[in-house]
Amino acid sequence: MSDLSALLAAPGATIESDDDFDAVNALFRAKGWSDGLPIVPPTPARIEQMLAYCDRPWHEPIGKMAPRYGEATPLRLAANAVMAGCRPEYFPLIVATVDALCDPAFNLYGIQATTHQCAPLVIVNGPIARELGINAGHNAFGPGVQANATIGRAIRFALVNIGGAIPGLGDMSTFGAPQKYTYCAAENEDASPWEPLHLERGFAREASTVTVVGAEGPHNVNDHESHTAEGICTTIAGTLATTGNNDLYYDAEPVILFGPEHAKTVAAQGWSKADVRRFIYQQAQIALGRFSKENIERRLRIAPLFEGRYAEAGYEALVPMVRRPEAFMIVVIGGAGKHSAVIPTFGATHAVTRALATRDGRLAKSVEDFRRR
Repeated sequence: MSDLSALLAAPGATIESDDDFDAVNALFRAKGWSDGLPIVPPTPARIEQMLAYCDRPWHEPIGKMAPRYGEATPLRLAANAVMAGCRPEYFPLIVATVDALCDPAFNLYGIQATTHQCAPLVIVNGPIARELGINAGHNAFGPGVQANATIGRAIRFALVNIGGAIPGLGDMSTFGAPQKYTYCAAENEDASPWEPLHLERGFAREASTVTVVGAEGPHNVNDHESHTAEGICTTIAGTLATTGNNDLYYDAEPVILFGPEHAKTVAAQGWSKADVRRFIYQQAQIALGRFSKENIERRLRIAPLFEGRYAEAGYEALVPMVRRPEAFMIVVIGGAGKHSAVIPTFGATHAVTRALATRDGRLAKSVEDFRRR
């Protein structure tokens, strides 16, 4: 009996269904295990193909996924990855992503259960992105590439089926968002004039990493006229500065997503990422008078989080969008076009990065390092 056969022999580990695509999909929809789109039936054979790229015991939890705190074992993750349409070689990236999501700093419970419309954004860096063909260029957040679409979808299935983020029960988002289907892209390192995200976050350039962010969808920054670093960054700051933004009220880490053309223009004038952060921090501030009368009077959201500095302030006092310039995450994604984007977050969350490392701690050079021997 194979390892998988032994695990599937446990009571309740399997379900019986007609061997028919439509029947399987009808069953999964009825159980609430689907996102509404057709799934790939997670048969034992398909699950075993996925687990061939897992170098750890299939029954040991990688973490517990809130709000249900279900155990995210490789076996369960493999079933969800199959359902999402993933290729088996994507599986090590899915495991690393779930490990990052379960880090307390990410606050998965808050992100899963909130009425806000956030969802985990998965940003991939390093050789793994090229090896798996993860889109970093044109339409990186849109349809058309299997890796982006199915890796993000597998994470959503795990959040629902293991974590219990069932709409109206564990997931209380007021109106949801398209990024709750799939939200995965790679950084366009080849087109970036700056150091990549994972290098900034303390990892080696040759490392393959995944960074998770509790994020809204991208908010487009259209600037076809500015031809200076100051002009482009002024437009970005203006897009960031909104009173309904969760990041304003927490120790948050919003994402500034540069399109390659804007990034090239800014960097050509000698601006580093640190320069960009400092400038946008100074520009992305909101006068206290732009807040609603109720928020100003009650001060329940603003004053406590800023050490009481606005308790006696006048309406002209400026409130910065983040606590400090270093809070802005800067990533280059996308193709040609004079566009960038800002990605607000849930606010009460911190991005978490994990490197793909084998079970014995070695840095993975490729997904083949995870092949079960």
